[in-house]
Amino acid sequence: MKEEEEYCWDCQKHPGAFDQGRGIFLYDDRMKYSIMKYKYFGCREYSRFYGKAMYLYGKSMLSQWKPQVIVPVPLHWKKMRSRGFNQAELLARELSRYTGISVNTRMLKKCHTTRSQKKLDAAQRRKNLQEAFTVIGNPEGMRILLIDDVYTTGSTMDVLSRALLEKGAANVFFLTLCIGRNR
Repeated sequence: MKEEEEYCWDCQKHPGAFDQGRGIFLYDDRMKYSIMKYKYFGCREYSRFYGKAMYLYGKSMLSQWKPQVIVPVPLHWKKMRSRGFNQAELLARELSRYTGISVNTRMLKKCHTTRSQKKLDAAQRRKNLQEAFTVIGNPEGMRILLIDDVYTTGSTMDVLSRALLEKGAANVFFLTLCIGRNR
């Protein structure tokens, strides 16, 4: 198989609406612990390290994709209020510092709360996300880079990519800090 034809097992079996994507680190026990501290114990300073790692290990893909805007996966306002920050937005802002690509936090909105994705299987995740997000910005003709902390089944990236493409985005790519096994 040629390098440009390589896809993860998940994308071969269930292709998403996005054009391409990458996860920087394997979502193993060490990273699960680190991300838990980051998200649930307010260790926002991890953003600097994570953002730099996303840039260093993702820059070859970024130069290939040439995104025009970075869009973090949004949180519902209730989750944002309880957590105090959106980890995807912090990652996006750090990545922006290294790339010079602007961040748009108003392109997407999470319009209703959903159950936590981490304990759901792939089918439950897709159902959980139905109509959870809406496009409120204008993505027409744009090459968009979605940013999130973890990619497991791809449900979130797929739902957001479909929504952006339906509203006229030219391409949608994703970069995540971690990616699950078999992805």
